Amino acid sequence: MIADHSSQPLNTLISLAGKRALITGAAQGIGAATARRLAEAGADVMLTDINAQAASHTAADIAQQYGTRVVSTHLDVSDTTSIIAAADLCVSTLGGIDIWVNNAGIFPTTGPAIEATDDFLDRLLQVNVRGSFACAREAAQRMNGGVIVNLASTTGFRAAAGISAYVMSKHAVVGMTKSLALEFGSKNIRVVGVAPGPIDTPGVQDQLAPLKAAGLDVGARMSQTLLGRAGQPDDIARVILFLASDLAAWITGEVVVVDAGSLAG
Repeated sequence: MIADHSSQPLNTLISLAGKRALITGAAQGIGAATARRLAEAGADVMLTDINAQAASHTAADIAQQYGTRVVSTHLDVSDTTSIIAAADLCVSTLGGIDIWVNNAGIFPTTGPAIEATDDFLDRLLQVNVRGSFACAREAAQRMNGGVIVNLASTTGFRAAAGISAYVMSKHAVVGMTKSLALEFGSKNIRVVGVAPGPIDTPGVQDQLAPLKAAGLDVGARMSQTLLGRAGQPDDIARVILFLASDLAAWITGEVVVVDAGSLAG
C-alpha cells in the first residue's frame, strides 16, 4: 500500500518518535548537532565516533536535555568489523535502525596533488568512500524501511585546486548516494545526501589553524557568503532532520546543497 501523507498533521510529519537513529562521527560538529536535532524530534539515538569518550560525553548531554534514549559507542568507519559491531549494538540496544547518518569523514588537508602520498590517499578513500559505502550496506541489511543520509560536500559538484583527493572522494559520495537509492528503493529505504559548504566546526578550525597563524582572518573569510555569515553545524543538522522525517517522504537519490549560495555564483 502506498503511504499517503497528505492528511498527516505537520507535527507528526516532522516527528521522529519511535524512530532509531545512528550517526557516525557524532562526538562534535555536524554529527553532534544532528544527534541533538534528531533526539529533539523524538528519535532514540546512537552516537558513534572514533573518539568513544567524546561521543559518550555528548550523548550524556543530549540525553539529559531531551529525555529520549541516547547511547554511544566506538566506531571506526574504516574497519568493517567495527561498523558491524556498532550496527548490531544499535539493533540490540535501541531495537532497530530507521535512520543512519554517514557523517564521519576526513577533511580536505591533502595539499597539492603531486605531494599527496599513497598512504594518505588510501586512508582518505577508506574513510570517506569505502566507509560510507560499508556503513550504508550494513544499515540497509538491518532496516525495515528507513533513511540513509550521506554527507557529501559542495566539492562533490565542482573542482578545487589543492584538495583534489578530497574532491574525488566527495564526487564518489554523490554518485554512491544516487546509485544506492536505485538499489534500496524496493526495500522502502530512501538514500539522500547533504552537501555542505564551509561550516564552522572544530575540525575545520583545526584544518585552518596554519592559515590563522599566518595572519588570515579566517572568521571574516568564512563569513563571505551570500547570507553574510559562516555556516554552523546546526544549519546542516536541520536539513538532515528534514530529510530524515516524513516531510521528505518522496525524496530519494538527491543530494541537497546547503552552502548559503556559494555554488550559485
